[in-house]
Amino acid sequence: MPRIAEARPPAEPSSPEQHARQSRILRAAARMGAEKGLERVQMHEVAKAAGVAIGTLYRYFPSKTHLFTAVMAELIDRFDESLPEPRPGTGPEDAVGDVLVSASRQLLGKPALATAMLQSANAASATAAADAVRIDTTFHGIILRVLGIDEPTDQDVTLVRLLLQCWYGVLQSSLNGRSSLAGTEDDIRLACRLLLAPRSNAARHGRDRQERRT
Repeated sequence: MPRIAEARPPAEPSSPEQHARQSRILRAAARMGAEKGLERVQMHEVAKAAGVAIGTLYRYFPSKTHLFTAVMAELIDRFDESLPEPRPGTGPEDAVGDVLVSASRQLLGKPALATAMLQSANAASATAAADAVRIDTTFHGIILRVLGIDEPTDQDVTLVRLLLQCWYGVLQSSLNGRSSLAGTEDDIRLACRLLLAPRSNAARHGRDRQERRT
């Protein structure tokens, strides 16, 4: 399991050149993570592939945990930006199921990288790796938006958190070979229906469906 470096928080890029260097680092890490997996990726190899000094790499990413958590955060941001509208006639729970299944297919398409990202994100504390919070915040926003909830209740927030924790567990089971792809997707869709049924706007959507039938 990767460890968090405790010496100092990672630096944030401020200039276009610094942002470009950070992007090269993340692309190199994603490529090497997909090829080698977390344990075999060496920080000096990432720095070399990205064309930056090793000190620059450690300035932005003090550990592999920071690095691959940031890789996952970038992936989730791009997923959010390209998210299509729900299919017509799809209920909110099933629309969330479609979103999580789509995200799962992207992640499981590169299992070594998915394992590296999930292990790192799970190991990262909110105080040590801000990208861990970014991942949670982005996914919470996606799910609430798909559900049509603009002002979530405390219960809504709890339900979404539990759903994401369940999703991570289902993904890990698939990566460990304990669940087929079809079984993984079935589990995700069932979890969405069960965990999101008590959400705050469920009654309103139920009335809307009833009105469309009459």
